Amino acid sequence: MPLLGVLCAGLVAWALARYSDDQCSWTGSGLSQKGDLVEQLTLHCAEGSVEWLYPAGALRLTLSPRPPPPRRLLACIRPADTFRGAQVYLERAGVLELLLEESAAGGSRAGPAGGRCFAWEPWEKVALFLLAAPHRDISRRVAAFRYELRDDGHPRRPLFSGGLGVEGTCRPCNDTEVLTAACTSDFVLRGTIRDVRHDLELQEAVISVGAALIHRQKLPLFQPAGWRAGTIRTPLRCGVRPGPGTFLFTGWGHFGQAWLGCAPRYRDFRRLYEEARAARRNPCELGLG
Repeated sequence: MPLLGVLCAGLVAWALARYSDDQCSWTGSGLSQKGDLVEQLTLHCAEGSVEWLYPAGALRLTLSPRPPPPRRLLACIRPADTFRGAQVYLERAGVLELLLEESAAGGSRAGPAGGRCFAWEPWEKVALFLLAAPHRDISRRVAAFRYELRDDGHPRRPLFSGGLGVEGTCRPCNDTEVLTAACTSDFVLRGTIRDVRHDLELQEAVISVGAALIHRQKLPLFQPAGWRAGTIRTPLRCGVRPGPGTFLFTGWGHFGQAWLGCAPRYRDFRRLYEEARAARRNPCELGLG
């Protein structure tokens, strides 16, 4: 059956969804699906996972966090290294957009950072449409990925997002962006660059940092002190290199990893922050110590 025919069939064919106890994740098998029916799934958490064993037919997954979001949401999905057997589309207003594609080698092709992001407004109806790829032997194929949802109210997305399929550029932040990042980022720490490692397979630069002071972190991404407090990632194309001096690192946590946002030299940030505070235009108070 053509793709649009499968999609239309899914609008009237509702199969029994199988959830984990917390309705954050789902595991199921294509062997239990009947014909061209599209299995309908709904998950209600800010993060979780999907594992489709022996993909066959199609799944339609709605991400519906509770309580409902008051404003625009950003969703990111990241396939497992062993992602096989399916393609993942974003369904919006009856139109399908390819997010994750199974390559000829059997793995997934999802961009340099291995994932994709998309945003939608509260009034929009969106879903993920998983279509099994045609294979004679499905016994070794598992289409698995993790997802995360977050409020997309930030005026600027982090640099890493260029590798995950939404807007993002490799450029220095302007003064307004630096001050905003210091107030809204998932982590803000003062530290030094110890070394930079290049992950050519993922096309990511992995920055090892030593932290002098952690101003804020929403997730336990960094140790309070030490020669190597943790790592921060950014797309390899951004050309990050080791350099002397102390920086104010800001950024976002995604799938248990820290991703770089704005990273001015600390002396420049302190001057900018003090000027903004004197003019009463700093967006928040940050204890500089």
